[in-house]
Amino acid sequence: MQALLLEDDAVLSSEITLFLESKSIKTDKAEDGEKFLDIFSTKPYDIFLLDINVPKINGLDICKTIRETNSETPIIIISAYDDIEEKKEAFLRAADDYLVKPFLLEELLLRINSQMRRLTPKTEEKEKIVVDDLIIYPEDSKVFRSGEEISLTVKEFQLLVLLARANGRTLSKQYISDEVWKNQFQSTNNAIEVYINFLRKKIDKNFKTKLIHTRPGFGYYLSPL
Repeated sequence: MQALLLEDDAVLSSEITLFLESKSIKTDKAEDGEKFLDIFSTKPYDIFLLDINVPKINGLDICKTIRETNSETPIIIISAYDDIEEKKEAFLRAADDYLVKPFLLEELLLRINSQMRRLTPKTEEKEKIVVDDLIIYPEDSKVFRSGEEISLTVKEFQLLVLLARANGRTLSKQYISDEVWKNQFQSTNNAIEVYINFLRKKIDKNFKTKLIHTRPGFGYYLSPL
């Protein structure tokens, strides 16, 4: 992670830099607005920290300049000014946060982390199929019943997922054959019966509630009822 700091107080600038780098945030620093813009143009940064009252170009004008070409990277104003007009001006120039001096370095880190979480895309939750105490994770090819992981072969897993996604509907042998085996062998019906029995031994045998059921003359379904 890369931060660029605008701060003309040499002591505070060094304290912030040392602290952030101890938290794995590589920090470049500038003591005036012109130097900041020179550094700003050299590489991309993940966050900008701007004091307002600095030489040459003040922090609010720097904020405006950044936003002319960069609308996404977070900007946190760190300033001794605590009046509402300064804060209003900062937010009008599209700053993301405003931290008043003096502040704890830990609070600055909290503000930075908050901004970075806002930018981090939320990962899509992996598909999870739940039937009573049976949990199936299709993407990971994992199956659990009452918290116990159950090892299945590829075909057993494909058959179980097919039944589970049917939400209690009865699936015919022909449909199962088409979806799982693609009709790649002759004795389809017998093979399906064999694999249903394999599943029953692994999924149902050691549990009171049976989930895999036969509807004579129609096919199979998965349900706790």
